[in-house]
Amino acid sequence: MTIMSELGQLSSAEDFFVALDLDYDPAIVNVARLHILRRMGQYLRGDALEGLDECATKLACRSHLETAYQDFVRSSPIAERVFKVHQDAVKPAEPPRLPFVPLTALTGSGA
Repeated sequence: MTIMSELGQLSSAEDFFVALDLDYDPAIVNVARLHILRRMGQYLRGDALEGLDECATKLACRSHLETAYQDFVRSSPIAERVFKVHQDAVKPAEPPRLPFVPLTALTGSGA
């Protein structure tokens, strides 16, 4: 089984830390588990893993998980804004669109 297929079978953030042999603080993982895994996925998508042997692939995955974890050790899920709901929460509100009524609708001289 490849490391990527092994990681694909895992069901919890803690499982990822165990599989990739990384220490973690349970208090941080309890608060940011989905954020950490999502960020790891973002880092993995930005990395070319094709052509790496299993050992190098595992080291790359380990490095990305460690980096993602450290993002949330230093910051918070709200500040990191990994998920769209958090990103949308800080978008400036769009001004309301006023309905358009053509002048011909008001004068009754429409086509």
